[in-house]
Amino acid sequence: MRKILTILALGLALLGFGASALAQDGAASAPAVAEAASAADAAPAMAEAASAVVAAVHKGDVAWMMTATLLVIFMAVPGLALFYGGLVRSKNMLSVLMQVLVVFSLIVVLWAVYGYSLAFGGEGAIIGSLDKMFLKGVSIDSLADTFTPTVKLPEYVFLAFQATFAGITCALIVGSFAERMRFSAVLLFSVLWFTFCYLPIAHMVWGPGGYLLGKGALDFAGGTVVHINAGVAGLVGAYMLGKRVGYGKEAMTPHSLTLTMVGASMLWVGWFGFNAGSNLEATSGAALAFVNTLFATAAAVLAWIAGEALSKGKASMLGAASGAVAGLVAITPACGSVGPMGSIVIGGLAGFVCLWGVNGLKRLLGADDSLDVFGVHGVGGILGALLTGIFTAPGLGGTGKADFAIGSQLLIQAEGVIITIAWSAVVAFIAFKIADIVLGLRVPEDEEREGLDITSHGETAYSK
Repeated sequence: MRKILTILALGLALLGFGASALAQDGAASAPAVAEAASAADAAPAMAEAASAVVAAVHKGDVAWMMTATLLVIFMAVPGLALFYGGLVRSKNMLSVLMQVLVVFSLIVVLWAVYGYSLAFGGEGAIIGSLDKMFLKGVSIDSLADTFTPTVKLPEYVFLAFQATFAGITCALIVGSFAERMRFSAVLLFSVLWFTFCYLPIAHMVWGPGGYLLGKGALDFAGGTVVHINAGVAGLVGAYMLGKRVGYGKEAMTPHSLTLTMVGASMLWVGWFGFNAGSNLEATSGAALAFVNTLFATAAAVLAWIAGEALSKGKASMLGAASGAVAGLVAITPACGSVGPMGSIVIGGLAGFVCLWGVNGLKRLLGADDSLDVFGVHGVGGILGALLTGIFTAPGLGGTGKADFAIGSQLLIQAEGVIITIAWSAVVAFIAFKIADIVLGLRVPEDEEREGLDITSHGETAYSK
């Protein structure tokens, strides 16, 4: 069995590294110029036609983006909630479901109040403006840009899509301090971290005038904004709350790997909206992100279970589900700019590296990151962000321009990673500290032993 899995792992690695797609340049056809009786008569008509093209909104794009938004909501509730819920002990099942659902809902509302304005309003290098606070100026007629200058989206669609990103990012952090944090403190921390960390990073990477966007950092769907951001905040939280009662001495096995598998499957399905939706149009760009999300995730599943079989002698269901999430995380920043063979390599590497992240690295760090938010999202996000700078190269099948330089792009990617790690760590520390001073971070020991379902919410997940 070990030999077979070794051959499988080596074969996948050789296939990924040895294959590269040939970039083809499409020749642009010259536009036909209609004859006009006079330049004076033709100019107004041409100006009117150009104006109409600039403001074009396509029904297919609108339908796709609304569908993608629904898919991202599906990722969070029920996908992430069930994935996390199955991993905790049964006495804390409802508390995790509650935290994911309520944090997601809270952030979506704050997004409408001021989040959208600060992330995508104005043209500051670090943060936007409050010009669109309470969605001022956003109406049924207002439009948002896409990656094509002549194509627009209804602004309501764009802001709803981005709201789901903010919501799920904050909900991801819940897994790091699961089973021991006060519900009220979770909500206060989420508000502070969203305001002072998520919004600036989102603006720097995606917003008009954003510092990292201007530097040329590549993050198609949120490797820095979502995964590194949440992973680092989660690690800080794990340190500040301390280890769970009985950690390392008592068994803390997942109470339902069946639900974890269901949640992981929902995450994979929803992630197509997350990644392909980030193209903002129903075009071949969305198809590329779609197929990369498929291939990278499958490769990561195989790599993770191969690594488990080689190191432990058995491949586990938890490992396969974790591998899927690791592949999804790693391909997120790269999905719109690498080729399919590059995505397989990224996914395969993510499976092996994140397996180390939740085992060897976790022991080195000594933190009780309950559901391995940093080991999967933090490590996978860092890996994916850096590999984006390599596999975007046209010689490796990516969509980079002919003069794409791997070395310089890697430096830009590394800068984005470092800024995100530092910013998230500092803001998370301050936010957790404030929540601790105001409300207290951790539940009393007797409540933790009894379980947060009863002590925090007065309910149980399962009737006896």
